[in-house]
Parts: sequence; C-alpha cells; structure tokens
Amino acid sequence: MKPGIAPQLTGVPETLLWTLHNRAAEARRADGVLSDPASIRIHDAIDYDYDRSFGKADGTHAARARLFDRLVGDWLQCHPRGLVVSLGEGLETQVLRIDNGEMRWLSVDLPEVIDLRERFIPASERRRHFASSALDRRWMAEVEATEGLCIVAQGLFMYLPVEEIRGLLRDIASRFPGSEIIFDTIPRWFSRLTLRGLQRTRHYRMPAMPWGIDQQEIAPTLRQWGVVGDDDTVQVATYRIPRGSGWLVDTALYYLPALRGKRQAVVRARLTEPIAR
Repeated sequence: MKPGIAPQLTGVPETLLWTLHNRAAEARRADGVLSDPASIRIHDAIDYDYDRSFGKADGTHAARARLFDRLVGDWLQCHPRGLVVSLGEGLETQVLRIDNGEMRWLSVDLPEVIDLRERFIPASERRRHFASSALDRRWMAEVEATEGLCIVAQGLFMYLPVEEIRGLLRDIASRFPGSEIIFDTIPRWFSRLTLRGLQRTRHYRMPAMPWGIDQQEIAPTLRQWGVVGDDDTVQVATYRIPRGSGWLVDTALYYLPALRGKRQAVVRARLTEPIAR
C-alpha cells in the first residue's frame, strides 16, 4: 500500500479522521488504553494534517472504542458465529481487534467512505461492505440473522435528528426483533454546544450534533419509542477519558454525583417488536 492517500471528505464523514487520529495516537503510547495497530497503519498512510484540524490527540475515542470492544465481545461470547452490522463505521478497525475467526461483519457507510475503507480493510467472505447511508433501509436486505444479530452504531446517532433515530430503531426492531444494538450517546449540554458552533481548532468546526440525551433518560426514551421491553433489556455503561482536553471536564462531572449522568455513555439494548405509540 502506498502512503499519501488524500481523502476528500467534509462534514460528518470527515469526523472519521478525527476518531482515527485519536485512536492511533493512543495506540502508539506505551500506557495507551487501546491496542490498535491497524489504526496506526491507516493513520500513517493518509495524507492529512490531523493536528491542524483536530489539535493534539486525546484518548477519548480510544476509551470509547475499548468499551465497544468489550460489549460486542460479550455478545460474541454467546453468538460466536453471529452477524455484526456496523452502521456509519468510517475507518473504525473494531472488526480486526475482536475477530474470533467465526463471526460475520457487515460495514454500512456512505459510498465515498466505503471506497476509502476498502483501501485499508478489504472485504472478505466473512467481512462485507455495503455503500449506503445507515438511514437507507436497503442494507437490511443484506442481513441474515439466523446465528444472531448485533447492530453497532459508534459515533453516529448524535449526528442525526431524533426522529430519524427513532424511526430507524423502530424499523430495525420490527425487522429483527430479538437483535441487540450497541450505540453511544452524548449529554444534552454538549449537544447544545455543537449546535451553537463548536470550534475544535481555529481551522475546524465540529459538525452539529443535534441528539443529546442524559443517561437517566436513555432507558425511558427507548421504552417510550416502543423498541425495548419493560424488563431489564437496557444496559447503560460509561467510560473515563484518560487524558487530553476533555479529561478535566470529564473528571469533574464524574466526581459530582448530581452531574455524573451528564456524561457520555454507551448503550446496549435488546430490541423487541415495536408497539404502537
């Protein structure tokens, strides 16, 4: 593979380079929270001024990825030959980190992103790509869920309007009842900051993230949407930012009980046949 690939990405798709930047930097550290050699390889092969756009790397996305690895890995323990569908995956390398040699994987993302992804993570018999928006339900026809189905949406839902998320989850639950979904959330206060216009650096404004939700609202919201049952089918987990610009804020929120629920979270839920609302 020749270095110097220059991706032409803007808006939300460009954020895949931000998350790659943070994961690769963390993976280079002797004390890093994530082992991710593939991210280092991809990072070094792309011609992009990461520091100019995103500033000094931090451990935020590596810590998030580690939690996703644990939750998806737990699911694979029960469904070793199951299918994982990763929506809006970008250049995330989770499939390489947790591959058990039996699982199947379907990566769904925009055509320009899949074109870039295939340069570094080629498709194979167990690893397929589908070029479309996650909101385009055509990907559902590619799903064969006889061995179990887990939907992963890492770094996706916060960029979507709430009604789009609700509709997508209801359609997934209707088509694949009993499947599991793992996704992450941001708190309301951070969503509001991005809607006002949040500069990551002088040269890069973060895309708006219209969907923010505090941790105590997550399970009631999913139940109100009619996509989970009333029993214990929703798990809300969180992660600590290990270093970088977000560490001070995250630490303050973590140690203040009244604010602890206003932090980032990762949700694992078992979907049920939607009921009318």
